Amino acid sequence: MAWYDKLIGKTPDADYEKLNPAQRYFDQKVESSREPHFDFEKAYEDLEIVNRGVNMLVDDCAEVNVSVGTQLPIQSVVKGIKRSRVDLLLNKEPNLFQDISAFRRNLLIDFIIDGNIFIYYDGVHLYHLPASKMTIHASETTYVDKYTFNEQIHYKPSEIIHIKENSFHSIYRGVSRLKPALRTMVLMQRMRSFQDNFFKNGAVPGLVLKSPNTLSEKIKERMIQSWSARYRPDAGGRRPLILDGGIEIDEISNVNFKELDFQQAIAENEKIILKALGVPPILLDSGNNANLRPNMRLYYLETILPIIRKINFGLERYFGFEITEEASNIPALQPELRDQASYYQALVNTGIISPNEAREALNMEPVEGYDELRVPANIAGSAADPSQGGRPTEQEEGED
Repeated sequence: MAWYDKLIGKTPDADYEKLNPAQRYFDQKVESSREPHFDFEKAYEDLEIVNRGVNMLVDDCAEVNVSVGTQLPIQSVVKGIKRSRVDLLLNKEPNLFQDISAFRRNLLIDFIIDGNIFIYYDGVHLYHLPASKMTIHASETTYVDKYTFNEQIHYKPSEIIHIKENSFHSIYRGVSRLKPALRTMVLMQRMRSFQDNFFKNGAVPGLVLKSPNTLSEKIKERMIQSWSARYRPDAGGRRPLILDGGIEIDEISNVNFKELDFQQAIAENEKIILKALGVPPILLDSGNNANLRPNMRLYYLETILPIIRKINFGLERYFGFEITEEASNIPALQPELRDQASYYQALVNTGIISPNEAREALNMEPVEGYDELRVPANIAGSAADPSQGGRPTEQEEGED
């Protein structure tokens, strides 16, 4: 019997489900998608450019509010929730313990570093669940069987809002935005570590003591210990030493600090990391740049707003209301909004739409009495009543 046999004798709107026959062959337990040998959180805390780039994305995305619209004709997860309640959860009070900014920033840090967002809805409030401790248990028949936090607490699929970043190998978990820059971050950490060791040793290359005679192992060890105790540039100075017995000093290397600075290589690697995150490197360069505003606009259109839309689509599917981002207060998009305002002004003045319709398109509250169309007036008189206006009547002679 085929799956559509269930619809025989039922209305077209009847509930039914068509199962995926390949679902049982997917990974049944999907844990963190991050590299096991590299800690992205440590790179976020240790590397300046990673910290700055991630914080830019998180802070800018957290400032964008959302607008809760009409109910969508979809089968949402939550039934019977009011539009005002959804607006309160998403814009003002997600729970009793966090403000909306802290809640959003926690979600977005997980989205950038881990590639996933997990939100628990208990029927009243929203709570953030750290993505690094979440495990997805795939279902053999539907999609997800359950979610597990820290291998101890189990959640039903209807209790979790899961938002994933783009990924190729998994339909369950997204990939961190830092993963393409993994090689670059490892290289930067190694260069920093090499510099630290260089300074730790007094910023002086190792020395070789040349002797014209063959020394016994005991004398060699005693001489090395003596030099290590007295020749210590990292302790604040070089103690003068007297060499006798024909011993000479030779440098093992003529490398100086300028050759070990790696400044140009670090600058290029920082640009690679910023590009992987989606941040134009010019936004972090100092000085006045003529093309700063176009790059800022590109940053919002191609990085910030797509992240916000991914989150909004996940919330739409869960609550069943249309959720859109409010871009009217974003400074980088103001030039585009000025053009938009001129566009709606022309539509209102030509009588195509009413002022309140234009205000609604610009995310503004309607004003009482602005629901009527404006009919433009011409030079000869009113276009609504041609008998009005025109040249005034002349007084007859003799009339005062």
